[in-house]
Amino acid sequence: MSLREQIDMKKLPLHVAIIMDGNGRWARQRGLERNMGHQEGVKAVREVIECAAELGIKYLTLYTFSKENWSRPDKEVATLMGLMAQALNNETENLVKNNIRLRVIGDINRLDSNIRKKLIETIELTSKLDGLNLIVALSYSSRWEIFQAAKKFAEDYKNRQIDPSLDDENIFGNYLSTAGIPDPELMIRTSGEMRVSNFLLWQMAYTELYFTEILWPDFRKEHFYEAIINYQKRERRFGKTSEQIMKNGGSDED
Repeated sequence: MSLREQIDMKKLPLHVAIIMDGNGRWARQRGLERNMGHQEGVKAVREVIECAAELGIKYLTLYTFSKENWSRPDKEVATLMGLMAQALNNETENLVKNNIRLRVIGDINRLDSNIRKKLIETIELTSKLDGLNLIVALSYSSRWEIFQAAKKFAEDYKNRQIDPSLDDENIFGNYLSTAGIPDPELMIRTSGEMRVSNFLLWQMAYTELYFTEILWPDFRKEHFYEAIINYQKRERRFGKTSEQIMKNGGSDED
């Protein structure tokens, strides 16, 4: 039985998030410049997006560029921004063709004006599509996101736009950049690093974490399948006991 055939299509995660790590190490192992690793990583991005869409996963979030990445060498940042511009020019038509909606989370005001303009155009062009929601975390920092949300929340609370008698954490979640998007059920990180690196800290409170030694440029459909299969073998309890889950008919979502 192939890996694809081992996947239970009734138990797919609704939302998968990926930290795409290892481009630099991939290049170094081959005696190449780091930029070559980033260029090769684009192939993995394309394959994973296609795989998620084929499986019917509704949300896929890719950690593309963090706010901390701005401190990298200018040449590397320029390469990453160039790859982003190239992807927007070359892939927008494919997004529309494959019914994929593009969304972005992060501080895009730091981007080059031409990239930002093209990004906004692509977001608007795909906004009505109802297939895979491709969420790109670009110039993103979870602490920055939470801080921005807290400021807006405090302002609305002060102006009595929030009922002070309500005690519901979901209200605060509506101030995050991911408002309206379900929390990820599975987070995949490549390259063997075992940390979340300031990524979706609020949203990943109960996310299943999957770490693989595969470097991102080498990540392919079969590795994505392996992560899904591993996820499907886990019992998601959300603070409850196994006995409580079983009493609810075996559902791990209650």
